[in-house]
Amino acid sequence: MQLFGFEIKRAKDEQVLPIPSVVPPSNQDGSTIVNTGVNAGGYYGMVVDLDASLKNENDLIRRYREIAQYTDCDAAIEDIINEALISDETKQPIEIILDDLKVSSGIKNKITDEFSEVLRLLKFNDRGHEIFRQWYIDGRLYYQVLLDDSNVKAGIQELRFIDPRKIRKIKNIKKEKTPQGVEIVKTMEEFYLYNDKGMSEQSTQGVKLPLDSVVHCPSGVMDMNSGMTLSHLHKAIKPTNQLKMIEDSLVIYRISRAPERRIFYVDVGNLPKLKAEQYVNDIMNKFRNKIVYDATTGETRDDRRHLSMMEDFWMPRREGGKGTEISTLPGGQNLGAIEDIEYFQNKLYHSLNVPVSRMQQSEGFSIGRSNEITRDEVKFNKFIVRLRKKFAVLFLEALKVQLVAKNIINIREWDDIRHGIRFDYLEDNHYSELKDAELLTQRVTLLTQMEPFIGRFYSDEWIKRNLLRMTDDQIELMDKQIKASLQTNITFAQNKGDQQLAQQQPTMEFQAQQQQAQMQQQAELQQGQQPAPAAAPAASAQQKASSEAKAQKSADKSEKRAGKTTATGEQKSGNWPQ
Repeated sequence: MQLFGFEIKRAKDEQVLPIPSVVPPSNQDGSTIVNTGVNAGGYYGMVVDLDASLKNENDLIRRYREIAQYTDCDAAIEDIINEALISDETKQPIEIILDDLKVSSGIKNKITDEFSEVLRLLKFNDRGHEIFRQWYIDGRLYYQVLLDDSNVKAGIQELRFIDPRKIRKIKNIKKEKTPQGVEIVKTMEEFYLYNDKGMSEQSTQGVKLPLDSVVHCPSGVMDMNSGMTLSHLHKAIKPTNQLKMIEDSLVIYRISRAPERRIFYVDVGNLPKLKAEQYVNDIMNKFRNKIVYDATTGETRDDRRHLSMMEDFWMPRREGGKGTEISTLPGGQNLGAIEDIEYFQNKLYHSLNVPVSRMQQSEGFSIGRSNEITRDEVKFNKFIVRLRKKFAVLFLEALKVQLVAKNIINIREWDDIRHGIRFDYLEDNHYSELKDAELLTQRVTLLTQMEPFIGRFYSDEWIKRNLLRMTDDQIELMDKQIKASLQTNITFAQNKGDQQLAQQQPTMEFQAQQQQAQMQQQAELQQGQQPAPAAAPAASAQQKASSEAKAQKSADKSEKRAGKTTATGEQKSGNWPQ
């Protein structure tokens, strides 16, 4: 059968499994396994196996879509999607992270640009919520990759959505017999089978599409017995049906038991049975006539209604009884109790991993501290992280075709590049932020208490690794940033010191002049001379003061040298104290 669509050319030996085995490859994406043995009837023998495995998959998708329209189930789904994909007016809901990728910066920039192109083709900024909802409900997503055959290097032209009920992934495994008589898996061929009328037990034929022409994103939930891909809603099928049944039965019970009933005991005396029944019917028809006022026309009319046994009871009573009597039958009791409905609602929310507190209207929103967050919120946050990782397969598969088609990378390099690509979703769950902030606060508090012991009992590196929990890369990066910050602070301090010195220079000069004048006056008083007149020139006074200061300094130096020599000689010649 000829392949229709785009296909990445690979070596012929890539379809041959490198290591022979009797066990076929694992089925993690829900594809249909077709075994072509030694005695099989050729390629078209797959229709027999295909018929059995496709019998219930379309019914499952239909049931998933039906229960997703139920009110309580839809509210839980919306809460999950709103938590997984955050809509923001200025930011993209998802970004690609290439920090772990060991390639050049030019290749990283090209991969980032092509990822933005994939988001544009998917119209993810506008339809991201609907795409994630479709994947969560159906449990799988299929997109056909459309490229221009005359210009493949232009990349993907369109990503067209395919209804999952019309396409299936097929794995054709061919086995061979060894000389010992054991059948081993020799080759495996993977492709998609598309039928516009739907894949069912009546129509199992279709167009064969290459593996690279379809982007397939499974939910990751597998039925280990049948091998089919299940939706995350599969666990909610039974609780949803039970909740619908209990609600319907409650409505019926309340309608039938809520109103009070009238009981008419009609005295028929000794009348025969037929005449007694006729007499009771006449009484019923007599009270059945009811005059009704029509407010629209202003007229009155007879509104004759047939009384049913659900409304009133008419009982004949024989002679000797109490006579004609009218009494009331009380309605049902405890009609306001809905504990059974709440039980099945909680069961539905638990099946979808949604905290029950999120669905209760009385509960208000509060961020609070991390120790105030319930365990259900922690589990829900981890569940959202797992959903995001499974959903990221959609971007990886489309990005692979885009990069290979534009000749940015080779198909053999994709497996190594794929493991270095991460996706960063826009966060709105504040639990992680609160947890990190509180942990950092506790570590800094403990570091403050241990500061006196750093350098004596604990080293700086031990504090960084064990107390602050820093990795080698973080320690290296932090050291570089600290050195850069110190250099910046020193430069800033020097500039600031120069400014302060310039501002304080006039004041310092005035203080120096005052000190020189005081020293000159003291020297004149000691020598018994009169102080110099105030009208003396300032320049001559400064010269005299400077000369006297120099003489004083030289005298002090000579005295210090003489004292030092004498003290040293005394220590050498004298005796040490006993």
